[in-house]
Amino acid sequence: MSAPARTVQTGQVTDAQAADQLAGALEPTEPSPAAVRAGGGGNPDHPAVHGGGLFGLALGALGIVFGDIGTSPLYAVQTVFSIDNNAVSPTPGDVYGVVSLIFWSVTLVVTLKYVTFILRADNDGEGGIMALAALVRGVSGTAVRRAAVALALGVLGASLFYGDSLITPAISVLSAVEGLEVARPDLAGAVLPIGVAILALLFAAQRWGTHRVGRLFGPVMVIWFVTLAVLGLPHIIARPGVLLGLSPTYVASFVADHLYTAFIAMGAVVLVITGAEALYADMGHFGRRPIRVAWFVMVFPALIINYLGQSALILDDPRAVTNPFYLLAPSWARLPLVVLATLATVIASQAVISGAFSVSRQAVRLGFLPHLTVRQTSTKESGQIYVPAVNWLLFGGVLVLMVTFRSSASLATAYGLAVTGTLLLTTTLFLMYAAAAWHWARWKLVAVVFGGVELIYLGANLTKVTHGGWLPLLIAAIVVTVMTTWQRGRRIITARRVELEGPLPEFVERLHAKGIARVPGTAVFPHPTNRTAPLALRANVEFNHVLHERVVIISVSSENVPHVPHAEQLTIDELGHTDDGIVHLSARFGFQDDQDIPAVLRQARGLSGELDLDPDNAYYFLSRITIERSRRPGIATWRKRLFIGLSHNAATPATYFKLPLDRTVVMGSRIEL
Repeated sequence: MSAPARTVQTGQVTDAQAADQLAGALEPTEPSPAAVRAGGGGNPDHPAVHGGGLFGLALGALGIVFGDIGTSPLYAVQTVFSIDNNAVSPTPGDVYGVVSLIFWSVTLVVTLKYVTFILRADNDGEGGIMALAALVRGVSGTAVRRAAVALALGVLGASLFYGDSLITPAISVLSAVEGLEVARPDLAGAVLPIGVAILALLFAAQRWGTHRVGRLFGPVMVIWFVTLAVLGLPHIIARPGVLLGLSPTYVASFVADHLYTAFIAMGAVVLVITGAEALYADMGHFGRRPIRVAWFVMVFPALIINYLGQSALILDDPRAVTNPFYLLAPSWARLPLVVLATLATVIASQAVISGAFSVSRQAVRLGFLPHLTVRQTSTKESGQIYVPAVNWLLFGGVLVLMVTFRSSASLATAYGLAVTGTLLLTTTLFLMYAAAAWHWARWKLVAVVFGGVELIYLGANLTKVTHGGWLPLLIAAIVVTVMTTWQRGRRIITARRVELEGPLPEFVERLHAKGIARVPGTAVFPHPTNRTAPLALRANVEFNHVLHERVVIISVSSENVPHVPHAEQLTIDELGHTDDGIVHLSARFGFQDDQDIPAVLRQARGLSGELDLDPDNAYYFLSRITIERSRRPGIATWRKRLFIGLSHNAATPATYFKLPLDRTVVMGSRIEL
């Protein structure tokens, strides 16, 4: 019988992902089950909200979350009136129909669906389609097929979101800088170089963290949304009849009079709701309540006022369809407006970049991506992270798109498909979650309202596949291939690694039966679990035929809080023997706790007889796996090559633990794939 586990006070460590990779394991880190309780997710609000930080978080949300959807007025209306050789004309009937479509799209999809309903489905405070898929899996119980479908939809949705994350920075910045062509036609040739330079600075600034970026961008976005309202109000006052366009009857008459034109127009109207998925994906950065406050107090009113103003301008001067946003302003204000719009579109890019970081970490935790270097950029918010590999891959992809398409009008045809596909997948997953977790009878009504509207959006955008819509599909196909290859390969390698390791209790019993020779000193083996024996420990015994006097196997797990109280951090398991010098430590730590294993052992010294060690003289043994391609079945040859390539580029987590290089031993094992 194993001795009872004891809990003692100790120091601080790191997250479970790093321990997993360090010990050679490939299992994902599961989301906390606290996220799947009825009535919502795990964290209704961030701790800072309860501490009086609601205003600060709402301001930060303006600078991160709403940048994408907040800059849609730059290009959405212009795109609607330029599609299909100007199929939508600047006549009162068409203008009222378009503004009504815009208003009800924003109201139904963003206000009702995302802000009111979807934000309730948070996974320990995290949002995004991968987090939602994990929630569905968590409440599926024995419904294995439903869980598998949820993860498949999550992977597809995340793949489309990556496409959105590439297109949004390119189209947003280009659309803003193109305002130079209105204010100063002689500067048209400078649009692309200026756009590239701006985005280079933005991606370089990501390392400083979204809380610092949001603090800088928040006041800019306050000015931006106030400007949107100020630009639109005079035109509404001059032509108050445009307010009639808010009536849904104009949508009905527009569709009835011009069925095909209205259908095509919806493919462009969807641009007004781009950024809705980023709003959900960025929830982990600020929390649910600050996002809702910012939306209802400032973002939603300012957007609608500006769209109404653009519509009124077009009714007064049909020639304004060439660029209705910039023509809202008097000529003297257009150049300053270009500067402000450029700043705003940089912030729009930030929204999807931050969302891509969150989605990537969720994909790692679910086992669909290799371990990536994730840097925590805030001492208070677990969702505020920086992922260098994702950041620079996005930057490279954005540059390729900008140089290839060269204008926002060209990119607009490729934009809608990624957005509508992600919207529809999110709705499907939310309905699955609401029905299973909340036993929600209203899901059928929501399915008709949201699903029906989004299916029309998707159908309208499918008509643009040959005109650039293939781009997000291509990006999604590449990402899906990478994710599914890593997931399948990880399962195979994990099963074969567990087989090599064998059960830890049986291994310890064999050590006692053999009477293995003991040598002075302490050996520390980071390992993700107490169920199997670390490969480095097994190799040391089998090849060197010795065991150190004190052996510490340490596993860590992360919690979605900044710090775990010291008294709750460490559990000691003596593995059935109290006097053999072999112990297993299970450590729980917050996302902001120091990533320093020697410091942990130093603070734990003397708290238990089994931990009477000197970490400064201990040796640290790391288990590393070399994966070799073989002819064994289970996965296609080309996928094996891809998996091995991905594993070579996974993060090296040894540095997370600050292990001394002169006392760190890497003991590898080979596993065939």
